[in-house]
Amino acid sequence: MSDFILKVKGLSKSFSGVKALDNVSFELKRGEVHALMGENGAGKSTFMKSLIGLVTPDTGEILLEGKSLTGNDVNETLKKGISMIHQEILIVPELTVAQNIFLGREKEASGKSGLLAGWLNDSVINTKAEQLLTGMGVNIAPKAKMKYLSVAQMQMVEIAKAISNNARVIIMDEPTSAISDKEVAVLFRIIRDLKAKGVGIIYISHKMDEIFEISDTITVLRDGKYIGTKSAFDLDRSSLISMMVGREIDQMFPEPSQGNGEELLSVENLGSNGKFSNISFKVRAGEILGLAGLMGAGRTEIARTIFGLDSFDEGQIQIKNDAVRIRTPREAIRKGIGYVSEDRKGLGFIPRMSVKDNMTLSSIGNHRKGAFIDQRSEQSATERMIADLRIKTSGTHQKVTYLSGGNQQKVVIGKVLLASPEIIILDEPTRGVDVGAKFEIYKLIRNLADQGIAIIMISSELPEILGMSDRILVLSKGKQTAMLSRAEATQELIMKYAVA
Repeated sequence: MSDFILKVKGLSKSFSGVKALDNVSFELKRGEVHALMGENGAGKSTFMKSLIGLVTPDTGEILLEGKSLTGNDVNETLKKGISMIHQEILIVPELTVAQNIFLGREKEASGKSGLLAGWLNDSVINTKAEQLLTGMGVNIAPKAKMKYLSVAQMQMVEIAKAISNNARVIIMDEPTSAISDKEVAVLFRIIRDLKAKGVGIIYISHKMDEIFEISDTITVLRDGKYIGTKSAFDLDRSSLISMMVGREIDQMFPEPSQGNGEELLSVENLGSNGKFSNISFKVRAGEILGLAGLMGAGRTEIARTIFGLDSFDEGQIQIKNDAVRIRTPREAIRKGIGYVSEDRKGLGFIPRMSVKDNMTLSSIGNHRKGAFIDQRSEQSATERMIADLRIKTSGTHQKVTYLSGGNQQKVVIGKVLLASPEIIILDEPTRGVDVGAKFEIYKLIRNLADQGIAIIMISSELPEILGMSDRILVLSKGKQTAMLSRAEATQELIMKYAVA
């Protein structure tokens, strides 16, 4: 029996004459974690979609244990043993956790046979889901509706769904992009258990530390082409980045600004029942305030409250020393606040709308000419933002759903900037973004601060928090536990206060 469970030979795929994959080959061993790396737009997504039957390649062959999968659809591929955890969470919000895990396999999971084979048994499905989640070390109620879960909890359910298929190959596309360090540790334990059972894992992540911790082998794609495959032990961070981007990035984080301006935002004793309490901080023009903490610490909830998405029960929010009670995002935008949500696809943009229509969504009033929209003004503003943010797109009318993750994030940031905010809240601004695009977003954030914009940045990546923040507010279980200066902050100190 061959050591290789999956072989891909000469895979190519073009869309509208543009080659997304160009003669790519790949091999996965049993019990191996094989990382697939590359910048956004390198061809990773098209490669993965080809493996699971979402995309039909133009040429090439996919072999699972020596048998061809080429031309199979998603259901056939799943039955034959390939499962995938998608970067963009795929759920049915109105169904329960258990129903989502066993979606499409309810009869099989119910365990009924004979005359009862057509009946579904929710109690059996709930029990199986509970056993699966408990085994993963995850505390999520099987009967809870998906729409009430956090993004991180949804991600853990997606991981449970993939594991429940008893697949021989599992593709993990950014599986840790929305989960905490504690849950990452759980996932890595699960991965090691799967390896021991001979399951092959294709792992995609833009988090370098993860790649070197969990992967055995690394393959790099660039511009749809195969660049090389090496043992993870033979690579370091610099050499891997060089393979991915074709150049060296000497300094990941830009130099901090030299000073801060006037106080633009003040939060005093802010509280929301059951979410957070007694939160106080100030942000000045030109300053980047980092919000650090584990999942459930209250970071996103505070951001949503400031932006008017959620209400607060106590305390006060001041903008330029004027007390405000913001009840809607529209009011927040009028007050000069912009917000980039952690849920890029759900709250950041409308996938089937164009780059232009998404970008001008929050500032369409600036492009009015009487009762009509000034198309030239709207087009000009969008083209300028595309150039300023270096967004890779075929034009202003391209649908955002077809852009890479990094470019989608730039569109969301561009939408915020076109509304001319003085305060910007960035919640996980580089989630699901490759190392090259991260570098560009970091420079953009620092440039915005240098222009006098006050920035609140939430991130689960401690190196990002440390590299970008002028000060760091640490939260734990809805309470603030420390305010650290850039000079004194370390990963160890932040974690000490994050678990306090």
